[in-house]
Amino acid sequence: MQHARLLPRSCDPLPPRFAARLAVFTDLFTRPTWPNVLMLLAGVILAPGRRTVTAALRILGRERDPDFCTFHRVLNRAAWSSRAAAGRLLLLLIKVFVAAGEPVVIGLDDTIERRWGPKISARGIYRDPVRSSKGHFVKASGLRWLSAMLLVRVPWADRIMALPFLTLLAPSKRFYDGKSRSPKTLLDWARQAAWQIHRWLPDRYIVLVADSAFAAIEFLAAVRKHVCIVTRLRLDANLFEFPRPKRKGRGRPPIRGKPHKKLSAILKDRNVSWTRYRVSLWYGRTNRIVEIATGTALWYRGGVPPVPIRWLLVRDPTGEFDPQAFLATDLNALPRDILAWFVTRWQVEVTFEEVRAHLGVETQRQWSDKAILRTTPILLGLYSIVTLWTHDLAKAQKLKPRTAAWYPKAALTFSDAIASVRRQIWAHQISFMSRPRRNSIEIPRHIWRRMENALAYAA
Repeated sequence: MQHARLLPRSCDPLPPRFAARLAVFTDLFTRPTWPNVLMLLAGVILAPGRRTVTAALRILGRERDPDFCTFHRVLNRAAWSSRAAAGRLLLLLIKVFVAAGEPVVIGLDDTIERRWGPKISARGIYRDPVRSSKGHFVKASGLRWLSAMLLVRVPWADRIMALPFLTLLAPSKRFYDGKSRSPKTLLDWARQAAWQIHRWLPDRYIVLVADSAFAAIEFLAAVRKHVCIVTRLRLDANLFEFPRPKRKGRGRPPIRGKPHKKLSAILKDRNVSWTRYRVSLWYGRTNRIVEIATGTALWYRGGVPPVPIRWLLVRDPTGEFDPQAFLATDLNALPRDILAWFVTRWQVEVTFEEVRAHLGVETQRQWSDKAILRTTPILLGLYSIVTLWTHDLAKAQKLKPRTAAWYPKAALTFSDAIASVRRQIWAHQISFMSRPRRNSIEIPRHIWRRMENALAYAA
């Protein structure tokens, strides 16, 4: 098969409406680098299968370009800050999806990118959360990433979606062997991420939703003044009453009061008042009735400053699932808000699965440290950018989900979103040299060959 001809360099690979959304990132790159960034983004979206630089160049018809190393340098050598890009992306998403005065709800979780290779210095051995269970431990070799995602309701999807904006590499302790730096734990990275988000949004009320791995007193004490943390709480946690005011005289003021009743004991107390509440998306079901009880206390452990929390007990009147406990570091948070915030956290897992299925996470092949630090955060951030572009398309035209006789679907999913974006990019590149007629369009031969190669070699 003949190789495709190169695209003219004057052609913008993205439609104007897409490129306009990316204008906030322009000043983060040098003038020669920015066109290459747009080219790589277009190629990564169009390419099926692996998301390597070479795959992006092939789908764009640049496999004969002698300057292919220039595109690799965008990831492994060019001077630009991924953290600054994450801040711009967060502000852009909030401007579109979060109304002024509403809480900014952010999901925080880690995931394992399965990678092998002796040149990947940050690679470690971790517990595989997907294939492991309580009685079965499975190890996975790869990179551990900590990702912060904006949890918002997206109109065209008619559901809450988790939109990644900040992704940090959190290597294991073995990575720091022989280095002058002291090891940083996953909680250390989470603490720095929370502080960074607060600096980006100093005037907003921020809610950080995380799983039980982040339910640590040290972490809560470090960030509770900046963000409200919502996470799980053990039923046997050491809770205490608030201390009474210090009396006159010598001695230090007390830091805690009398021991609080264990949450496991509160579950068995018949004198506790339970309130029924209807919750959506609880374990995949809608409009489920649960009973909740709440209160305030100090969570304390020796040697660590106590943390004031609002605890929340949730039980199922039918007894189908076990009682669970949650906490919020904001004592004024409403119980229904705490429960609603935590339920949205499950969308983080959905995003991790979709970026693997549709954006090729775990298929990239960079091995240099700088390229690794940039590639995975870019692919996760691209999930949010595609969602944003689809939001703009949905306002301009009616988008329909892909259905079949055996697969009815009422709402759009991310697979429909990226398909709509791909159609716009292909239509834009075709219109460089021919205008569509009423019943037919003229596709330039070099673009047709690109499409033909993409279909013939699709994995």
